[in-house]
Amino acid sequence: MKNISSQKNTRVNREETAKCATGAIFYEYAIIKNMNIPITQSREWQKLQDDLGETNFFEKTDDYQYLAILKSTPVGNYLYLPYGPVIKDKSSFKKALKSLQDLATSHHAIFIRIEPQNLEVIKSFPAKTFKSQDLNPKETWVLDLPKATEDDPLDNPILKAKLPSRLLRYYKNQQKNGLTIETSHDPKDIAHLLSLQKALADKKGISTFSENYLATELSQPFATLYLVKYTNPETKKSEVIAAGLVFDDKTTRYNLQGAQNEQGKKLHATGILTIELIKDAAKKNLKYFDFWGIAPDGAPSSHPWQGFTNFKKTFDGYEKTYAGDYDIILQPAKYRLYQVLRKLHRFRIK
Repeated sequence: MKNISSQKNTRVNREETAKCATGAIFYEYAIIKNMNIPITQSREWQKLQDDLGETNFFEKTDDYQYLAILKSTPVGNYLYLPYGPVIKDKSSFKKALKSLQDLATSHHAIFIRIEPQNLEVIKSFPAKTFKSQDLNPKETWVLDLPKATEDDPLDNPILKAKLPSRLLRYYKNQQKNGLTIETSHDPKDIAHLLSLQKALADKKGISTFSENYLATELSQPFATLYLVKYTNPETKKSEVIAAGLVFDDKTTRYNLQGAQNEQGKKLHATGILTIELIKDAAKKNLKYFDFWGIAPDGAPSSHPWQGFTNFKKTFDGYEKTYAGDYDIILQPAKYRLYQVLRKLHRFRIK
């Protein structure tokens, strides 16, 4: 594992640092003026990459910030920037790109895979840039959270009006139906989420993250696991019927991972849990709840994300669209070989 950090022009960096705490663990979030920094381009995400054993590079200036992760393939290395780089304005992209190209060259990278949230930078891409398959959602659904004024955020009429009345009824009656919601920061509890996800994955023929990956995520100060438990009124036995993993930064709660079983569907566990997630985010005075991914507008009903997209859009939020994944090619011959091998790999999986 290798972690290289670089900070330029630090004497004129304008940043506000907020110290947050989870238990006895303290950590910092930085907001640079005029730059909206997603959690995947933060120091905290760098710490996650360190714990996963990923070689990564962090650079911050007045004009841009990026976290680049060095990935390896049979053909060679490449740099990957999840939702990055972050730039102050369109002209800052050229500065960030120059830094990334120098970094990539020093590590013999074939290409740089960027995932900017700013759509305007597409016009500034170099000639040898290829649209790649999106790794993180290109479209997402976001709910603005009003400032907490009541002990119970759900008593706030502004927030309440943004939530589906049907789900609020289910939420109110959860205990009558034998449901309780717990939170955990114990990496061992990630097994509950993984078990639910694997059952769903087997049914739909999709893959899941490894237990080590998810457990490492949960071990981070910004992560919280929510568990919905159902107690059978006859047997008095309890089981986890739904789970969700969320990440919080200074402004936003990201609803990244979730799953439920058949009993959870019957009892509307995911809907009840989502209300709890939003309620807790508002209680922490966060500004946004990011549902993390929806199907693009005009997607057919057969789109694999259409079902949960319809669910997310029952909340009174709005769509945000990002640029998506693009590969800036540095070594064309090796990149062509990489693409061939990538297609063969996907064919074998199918």
